[in-house]
Amino acid sequence: MGVAEHAEPDNSGDLPFRGDFTFRNSQAAINRFPFPFTSDSFMYAVNLRPHLRGEPGSVFAAAFDLDEHYEDECADRALTLAADPWRCQVLPHLAQAEWDTLALLMESFAADYPAWFSLAKSGDAWHWINRKLGLEQRFTFGDPASLPCPPFEYITRQAQGDFTLQDQRDGTLYLDGGMVTAAADWSLNFNLGMSFQEWHAPVPVAGALGVFDRAERFLLRLKEGAPSRRLNWSLTVNPRLDTGTEAAPFVAADKASLTAQNIGEKLCLRVELQTLTRLAPSGAILFGIRVYLIRMRELTARPEWARRLHRVLRGLHPEILHYKGLAGYHGPLLDYLAAFDRDSL
Repeated sequence: MGVAEHAEPDNSGDLPFRGDFTFRNSQAAINRFPFPFTSDSFMYAVNLRPHLRGEPGSVFAAAFDLDEHYEDECADRALTLAADPWRCQVLPHLAQAEWDTLALLMESFAADYPAWFSLAKSGDAWHWINRKLGLEQRFTFGDPASLPCPPFEYITRQAQGDFTLQDQRDGTLYLDGGMVTAAADWSLNFNLGMSFQEWHAPVPVAGALGVFDRAERFLLRLKEGAPSRRLNWSLTVNPRLDTGTEAAPFVAADKASLTAQNIGEKLCLRVELQTLTRLAPSGAILFGIRVYLIRMRELTARPEWARRLHRVLRGLHPEILHYKGLAGYHGPLLDYLAAFDRDSL
């Protein structure tokens, strides 16, 4: 399946993730940002751990984290889908997994954010209220005609982050569905139907280290009721959510606008909180990719983060450096961060 032609969505509405890129994090959002480095060096690892509840207020406090950017991210997703509806696709054999996803997200949101969401059930008659977006829907669970769009699309339009569905068969996992409007250098339209190893083949170094073999074995054994999580990271110019294959021309223009003088304002650390949940009763795996963005200027408000990031980036394997989006501005970024790491000079 090829990559469809892409047009930049309308920038009307002054959304913070496009146009003038007015995105900002409050101090509370900076404080809860999931900084991904626990040491002064980085190398690929499976890095999967149980997705257990964390401290109240942290990004791990809920099953699926929602924050101050919720409404803006949902609006940005709607704009991308209006231009590219194929950003949400689910193959027909995962119809049950669509309903499993809807049930999981609705139940989780209602339990974790009762001031924002409520869900009432009477057999198959469900009543959903999303106060943040001003939505109310009565529907029959299992009947797609009772919703304004397919169940997977309906609920993931109301969530932050991307979601993919992996079907397990023939001893491996296949990417057979997803809502992907905030991809980092990949395309659902291109990857749909690929096996786990095919999907991850472009990632450098990790394959040779056996990281994906171990990750695949782990995921094939993933149990219902025992979700897992990991953090992934990259760098991006401008707080643009959609940096996937279809957005490549706009990402290239973003990179061309970066200078040593504006690197603190324009360059962002992008962290993905990736969650993996075995759905019931379908048995498919829901892969959540929750995106967090922080400008270098915001990140350096935590000097210990700036110091550690400087040391991590200084020692990156050359292939990882390129894959993580650092080619072309590695030197200026190190110069910028060095001011926060005087001990290493």
